[in-house]
Amino acid sequence: MKRFRRHGQESHRDRIKQELYGFNKTVEHGFPHQPSALVFSPSLQLLAIGTRSGAIKLYGAPGVEFMGLHDENAAVTQVHFLPQQVDLVTLLDDNSLHMWTLRAHHGVSELLETGRFTLTGPPGAPPSVTRVTAVLTHSSGDMLFLGTEGGHVFVVEVPGFRELEERNISLENVTNSLPEDYGGRRSLEHVESLQENPVNPRQVLIGYGRGIMVIWDLERHSAVKHIPATQQLESVWWTEDGGHVLSSHSDGSYCRWMVAGEGTQSEPEKSEVPYGHFPCKAISKIIQLPTEQGPPFLFLSGGMPRASYGDRHCISVIHSKTHVALDFTSRIIDFFVIRDGPDHTGDPSALVVLVEEELVVIDLQTEGWPVIQTPYLVPLHCSAITCSHHVSAIPLKMWERVLSAGALQNTHYSKKPWPITGGQNLSPDAPQRDLLLTGHEDGTVRFWDASGVCLYPMYKLSTAGVFLTDAEPNDNMNQCTEGEWPPFRKVGCFDPYSDDPRLGVQKIHLCKYSGYLTVAGTAGQILVLELNDEAAEQTVEATVADLLQGQEGFRWKGHTRLEVREEPVTFPPGFQPFALVQCQPPAVVTALTLHSEWKLVTFGTSHGFGLYDYQQKSNVLVRCTLNPSDQLAMEGPLSRVKSIKKSLRQSFRRIRRSRVSLRKHHVNSALLSLANARLEAELAEMELAPVQRKIEARSSDDSFTGLVRTLYFADTFLSDSSHHTPSLWAGTNGGSVFAYQLRLPPVERRSEDPVSAHPAKEIQLMHRAPVVGIVVLDGHGSPLPEPLEVAHDLARSADMQGCHQLLVISEEQFKVFTLPKVSAKMKLKLTAIDGSRVRRVGVAWFGSSRSEDYGESGLTVLTNQGDLHVVSLPGVKLQVQYPCIRREDVSGIASCVFTKHGQGFYLISPSEFERFSLSARCVVEPRSLVEVPSQTPGTTLPRAQPDGPRVMEHALLNDESE
Repeated sequence: MKRFRRHGQESHRDRIKQELYGFNKTVEHGFPHQPSALVFSPSLQLLAIGTRSGAIKLYGAPGVEFMGLHDENAAVTQVHFLPQQVDLVTLLDDNSLHMWTLRAHHGVSELLETGRFTLTGPPGAPPSVTRVTAVLTHSSGDMLFLGTEGGHVFVVEVPGFRELEERNISLENVTNSLPEDYGGRRSLEHVESLQENPVNPRQVLIGYGRGIMVIWDLERHSAVKHIPATQQLESVWWTEDGGHVLSSHSDGSYCRWMVAGEGTQSEPEKSEVPYGHFPCKAISKIIQLPTEQGPPFLFLSGGMPRASYGDRHCISVIHSKTHVALDFTSRIIDFFVIRDGPDHTGDPSALVVLVEEELVVIDLQTEGWPVIQTPYLVPLHCSAITCSHHVSAIPLKMWERVLSAGALQNTHYSKKPWPITGGQNLSPDAPQRDLLLTGHEDGTVRFWDASGVCLYPMYKLSTAGVFLTDAEPNDNMNQCTEGEWPPFRKVGCFDPYSDDPRLGVQKIHLCKYSGYLTVAGTAGQILVLELNDEAAEQTVEATVADLLQGQEGFRWKGHTRLEVREEPVTFPPGFQPFALVQCQPPAVVTALTLHSEWKLVTFGTSHGFGLYDYQQKSNVLVRCTLNPSDQLAMEGPLSRVKSIKKSLRQSFRRIRRSRVSLRKHHVNSALLSLANARLEAELAEMELAPVQRKIEARSSDDSFTGLVRTLYFADTFLSDSSHHTPSLWAGTNGGSVFAYQLRLPPVERRSEDPVSAHPAKEIQLMHRAPVVGIVVLDGHGSPLPEPLEVAHDLARSADMQGCHQLLVISEEQFKVFTLPKVSAKMKLKLTAIDGSRVRRVGVAWFGSSRSEDYGESGLTVLTNQGDLHVVSLPGVKLQVQYPCIRREDVSGIASCVFTKHGQGFYLISPSEFERFSLSARCVVEPRSLVEVPSQTPGTTLPRAQPDGPRVMEHALLNDESE
């Protein structure tokens, strides 16, 4: 009977677990890392991006997103939508072709791979014969034309990937059709471009690398016209009326050829080098589009003068008398133009450019051609991300104030709506307003709307204005300088350069109820800011916190502190700094917590921790935790690569001033990134020691034992069980926990009487494992509410009747102590199970997916193995475990941040967050439907019946839903 009851209890608990927990990677936020291909479907109004890691991502209206991943670890080199269909074809650099489709399933569309194919040539033929260099999806919707390195054009039926051998266009046939006088019939080289005649689908233009272009009649299976360009061919565009072909070339020229009639046109109608007379770089792509009234738009990629501006990444837009060279900060991958009208054949309305680090959309119908702000694909890494902080359930009033401050920063954007509108977003409205704050290397903090599928930029805070730095004002190149040639205009927001690495933001804490924010940086600076709806001019005075407290024998060898501006600074509406604490030595701030109800901020470094009263702008407490053997803590994280970073920064400035090659710029940027990566790895080894092992005692002589890992405020019982008082708790890398009792003056005398702090408790963990988290549980076993949460009726008051418990989370175990006696009650050893170490921990509420009224608090835990755990409170029992991040991905693990409702974010690349959920109820993921567009009658070409199809190497993938 007893055994049966236990089994019943276990089954009941298992059911509850299923209601509470469930692991999903839900959506990727940000900009795809290393994009390599771009395409747009006017009929579906969808944008597709391929990456060098083999991912394919589709985007439509905000919230409409799809992602697929090729099994092959190969870069996507081309993507093509089939006309008027929900299918697309990808070409990888291993020469394989893949068919994808958006298939509706249970009312939502899914991106599925349905077939793959590799072109094979005759036995013994060299690989170049079938190496695909150009792809054309024919308007009939059932044929692919594949141009190859060997100069042949193969025709393949889709979706079945069957070669139509009778339609193939061999190099020999093309060569035989050339006039006798064409340069002794020299090698035509590879097929560079394939274009269909816009008014006659039976004609296809084949552009060869050598320069010659041939118009091939598919019905007569013969050439009808030759265009003998003499320069290396880069790109071809067939005008909408079918009367002209534009070709761009490797010498920076483009030509306009008339194609009416048959035969050979010996000379172009027009030949121009837009940025001559000196040698120019290639024009890699050319597009010309008509307008209803007036001259056409001409778009050119590249073509800059080689010696002076060969480093620039430019797209030139020429319309009537307006000529602008849009100057991007990273390499151009591809671009396309969106057009007006229900059939997308009207005037050009937007230019969409994919560069290596961002997507830029230009409004072509508003004067000045302003940028349209992107609702997704925003480059999170405009400046490198250094930390992040998530705040759940933002009150509406504060949300609107942050939005309003952000809107004032965005007046330079176009007012036009987002031009890519494909698909239907079926995701339910977000249940609450969530903020993700990211800190950056240049001293900025960016506020993102993280409520739904799109991570949308709301507001940007810059801390650099408080300090005197080496930073230069940004070149204002948004408008063309009168008479400048080429007429450059800087576009895009990606700027990876930080003139002063000391500005880097390391810790952020925001109180969503009071509007107070604290931001801490690399050089020991802690700013306290308040949300203000009006601009204000004020001086920010620094209070020094000497964490060494006069201890002898220590000399700081690291970077100097930042100099604070003495004169008043005008701060725009938004978060404005009013107080500053400067740690001495100016080491990286490693822990930070704000208590807005008590008007206190606590901060920690590798030398100790302090408590600051930001109402009276004075220090309350400074405590040194430095061990006499901690000599490494005196070096400073920047000293190891200081000389290389200093010389690189000087190089950047010289490069920026002299405008030398941006390619060299990127090499230097790569060197700096490498130096930073090595530094982070060394710090991880020193501070975090990601070694897999069983629990073992550590020596007190270990380096960085004094580094403060966690700080926590609690109103709890410290001296006796009948009087609860405010308290401050600090945990260090050496396994020490320090508790201080705080005495706050009554509210009416809060601004005059000082706050005091008195040592109350000190715990030394037996194994000296680093303390990564501290939580106090009330009499009900629930975590204490956040500051001001009870005052705003958003949480119940903590239970002060029963005994409180102290949960100390070290890298190796979870240990519960009773308060106020601090006697050990229970523990859970994580490392004894699998050698894991705790890297990140958070407190979350897990609501039931079946009952609105039921839920449980739990600890969300990430280990150095990349595993996620949920640990129950107050019983500290392991509930569930899921693999999430590769253990080798140290930066991904280090970047993880948990939410209060069982979700989390971590960086999967410098520019992308992966979002995940451990909660069965709280899941944010794309749910979209894309329907087949209404069919327009296409032209189906008559097909000769061959003796039998040639056998090709291909595979159709089975799909259970078929």
